[in-house]
Amino acid sequence: MKTLVITGASSGIGLETAKVFQNEDYSIVNLSRKKIPLDGSTHLETDLSDSKALEINLHKAVNLVKDSDQICLVHNASNMASDNVEEIDADQMRGVFEVNLVAPAILNRALLPLMNAGSSIIYIGSTLSEKAVPHMASYVTSKHAMVGLMRSTCQDLFGKFVHTVCVCPGATRTEMLMKYVGGDESALKLMAKTLSEQRLIEPVEIARTILFCAQNSVVNGSVIHANLGILET
Repeated sequence: MKTLVITGASSGIGLETAKVFQNEDYSIVNLSRKKIPLDGSTHLETDLSDSKALEINLHKAVNLVKDSDQICLVHNASNMASDNVEEIDADQMRGVFEVNLVAPAILNRALLPLMNAGSSIIYIGSTLSEKAVPHMASYVTSKHAMVGLMRSTCQDLFGKFVHTVCVCPGATRTEMLMKYVGGDESALKLMAKTLSEQRLIEPVEIARTILFCAQNSVVNGSVIHANLGILET
């Protein structure tokens, strides 16, 4: 039995990833606040910004996957706050880090003892894992740190036949992106012009990239830029 454990699969990249993996005969376990709209999946209602609440659901997750031959853990959930270094709010920054970094670390710790050879841990980063834009200080910092967590995962699991990757999507047509631009279609068109095919990336394209990474251990330790090619300015 193969199992996908994923966070934030109620919509967007997470939901498409769950669908793609389900088509490959994976059982699906999702942890998020909103229920995943996918028949045959298991939903554990979880606020990933609350580490104590997450710890409670870990026992349920462990029981669901303990008999799996192979586990793919995808850290997809993300807190995308808008802030800047001159006026940063400490509580908001902690909230971003809880979802984007602390929750993945806690999930790793809980599930690694159950991960057999061929299992994988996939982090979902961002173009902003290696770049920065104004007014997104906490998010940019957390996504840079996520690459560090992936690389630490690779080193700490050396020789254990569990591989890890950080997939960094470019501008993808998701609710999160729409919220970021305030629903401004003209802003999305301008964003698309910076990508080589002059279009936004579809969530299913990222989902297929995640599946490839899960199934191919040769990419262990890699940062995969799934962004169509970005025009450098």
